[in-house]
Amino acid sequence: MLDKIALQPSAVVIAANPASRELTLREVGVMLTRRRWIIYFSLLLCFVLAILALIFSTRRYKSIGEIELQKDSTASLGIQTTDNADAPSDALEVNMIIQTQAKILQSDSLALRVIEDLHLEQTDDYRQKWSPLEWAAGLFGSAGTPDPKNGTLENSPHRRMRVLKIFHRKLTVKPVAGTRLIDVEYLSPNPELAAAVVNHLLQGLIEKGFQARYDATMQATTWLSSQLADLRNKTLELQAEQIKLQQEAGVFALGQVDKDGRDEVYNPTVEKLQMATQAEAQAQQNRILKGAINEVVKSGNAELISGLAGNAAGASSAMSTSLSLIQNLRLQEATLQGQLQELSAKFGPTYPKIAETRSNLVAVQGAVKAEVARVADRAHNDFMIAQQAEQKTRQDFNTYKAEAEALNNKTIEYQMVRQEADQTRGVYDDMSRHLKESGLLAGLRSTNISVVDWAKPSDTPAKPVVLLYLCGSILVGLIGGVVAALLRDVTDTKIQDLREISRELGPMPLCVLPYQKERPTLPAGDGWVAKSPLPALDSPRSLFVESLRSLRTSLMLSRSGAPPRSVLVTSPLSGEGKSFLSWNLAILFAKQGRRVLLCDANLRHPWLHRNLEISPVVGLSTVLTGLSPDHGASVVIPVLEVPGLFLIPAGPLPPYPAELLGSHQMADLVKMWEVQYEMVIFDAPPVLQFTDAVVLSSLVNSVLLMARHQKTPLSALEKSYRMLEEVQSTDGRKINIVINGVKEQPDESYISLYEREAARA
Repeated sequence: MLDKIALQPSAVVIAANPASRELTLREVGVMLTRRRWIIYFSLLLCFVLAILALIFSTRRYKSIGEIELQKDSTASLGIQTTDNADAPSDALEVNMIIQTQAKILQSDSLALRVIEDLHLEQTDDYRQKWSPLEWAAGLFGSAGTPDPKNGTLENSPHRRMRVLKIFHRKLTVKPVAGTRLIDVEYLSPNPELAAAVVNHLLQGLIEKGFQARYDATMQATTWLSSQLADLRNKTLELQAEQIKLQQEAGVFALGQVDKDGRDEVYNPTVEKLQMATQAEAQAQQNRILKGAINEVVKSGNAELISGLAGNAAGASSAMSTSLSLIQNLRLQEATLQGQLQELSAKFGPTYPKIAETRSNLVAVQGAVKAEVARVADRAHNDFMIAQQAEQKTRQDFNTYKAEAEALNNKTIEYQMVRQEADQTRGVYDDMSRHLKESGLLAGLRSTNISVVDWAKPSDTPAKPVVLLYLCGSILVGLIGGVVAALLRDVTDTKIQDLREISRELGPMPLCVLPYQKERPTLPAGDGWVAKSPLPALDSPRSLFVESLRSLRTSLMLSRSGAPPRSVLVTSPLSGEGKSFLSWNLAILFAKQGRRVLLCDANLRHPWLHRNLEISPVVGLSTVLTGLSPDHGASVVIPVLEVPGLFLIPAGPLPPYPAELLGSHQMADLVKMWEVQYEMVIFDAPPVLQFTDAVVLSSLVNSVLLMARHQKTPLSALEKSYRMLEEVQSTDGRKINIVINGVKEQPDESYISLYEREAARA
């Protein structure tokens, strides 16, 4: 109820922080540390559930069998070809074949065969069990036609689908990457049954392969038998047409075969054309040679003509003799010229031998000229004869060519028919041979599937996997715990991070008080003596008291002018320790030698008098109602154990507390007490539940707004702060926030920030 009161909307408009804040890893760690018990509980819960699952789950054994898909080097009828000699060699094709065999292993037909052979439907795994999901689905869905009674699996669709679903859920078929191997696994509570299922599957796949190959072979045999008759008739027709065209084309068979295995034939016309072609080529070559010799001889240069000797291939014998004679005469001429020059140089021109030598030289030169003339005549005659021979051979070639062209179309047609007849006869003979072998091949063809390892019963269960369950439970518990902790921290509106106060409200908390357990009070002797559970008296060196001393110092320095003389202690909601703080803070001020007045201004549910053995028949309410004529002096109770500390209890509960606290009498009393005492501390009711504290805050110098860590909603603290801030004050009243009940050490960054703010103040 108090949280609802704190979250009620107010008339105060709170400006949002314009600066967006990003969540850091450090803050996430703080959040998880703060909610660590949620993570611990999640881990423990998941771990316990995993242990229970391991204890009560059925032990299942796994049997594994392995097969290999070997290369298939034959065609469907055992016909060996070059293209499929090593088929399949392509990696994609091999993978497709492996995937196909894997799908066949998972087919419903093989599964039903194994289920019926091994009577799996009678085992515990396949017995129908009640399922809430199936029951709910049956309510909203159509049940369809019911299964017939005592029907087989093939005739019972509901049973068939149910057992197939169970079978496929327990079966695993995995092709081994990079190999031609396929692993087949099956899970069952019975290890022998698991091995039997795998072995039946492998045997069924092999038999299915045999049957498929046999059916394909017999189907091809039937088709070949129906086609051979037509093929034989076509072969006979082509052979008859071949003989007819052979006679028309004048082609004769020689009864021999060539290197390609075809019959050799002879055609006279073609043979004559080939001989004419060779003769024409020789005549043309001879004419060109004789023409070259004629051109050289026509020049009359004896030197060039003599060079033809021995190089004029194809020349006549007379021409060769003349050329050799000219060459010899040219040698004699050269010799005589050399002798003549030698004699002239040695004996002079008058020497008789010179005249004789010159006469011989002239005779030789004349013989050369005469022989050159005769060679020229012979060369011209040879050239003319060569031209005539070339013309004659060309005429013969044209004649035979015309005859060959006349038979060309018939020869081409004959060759085409001959080739087609040969091919048809080869196909017919080959298919006849395989047709005779197909019956034997259908029974002897082996499958390309070989079993590498038959399945064997396992000695250890494969499921449940203990390590997987435990590690999985830890992982799931950790993730679930972290998510739950973060969600709980994000959705929790209570004060968790002290830095949120400064981000939402602006000012830093004046002090952070550690958690202190408030024990029940006990009587302690005679008189007005404070009881032992107050830490300021019971454990003055405790961390809580040291924090109170820090609060006392910060409170005295919180105002820029003189220290406050009156302090109001309140909180957003009840049960946040404000009365406990008021007592201990008053004791610490009194121990400094100050006169301190502790006034219980909570006229709704007074509490301070419970720490003393008194019954508050008089108090603040009697003074404010005018029942105490001495302005409250008679209601002041000295605390004997703490010299200088005085208490004014709340007194009887009045009907209108807010009006009394906001009266002129209360304002006069506060001013009077500020003069009589060095510190006046008022313990007021919660701000959000009653308006008393808001009214009383305008009369004091300082307000301590107290909130409990991890209990007070941040929105309640914010609303209380804004409500107190709206109240006008004439003496510079300061509103300070105190966080109580912090069980964990505050963050270091917050402490340093707090110290900087305190130093600046």
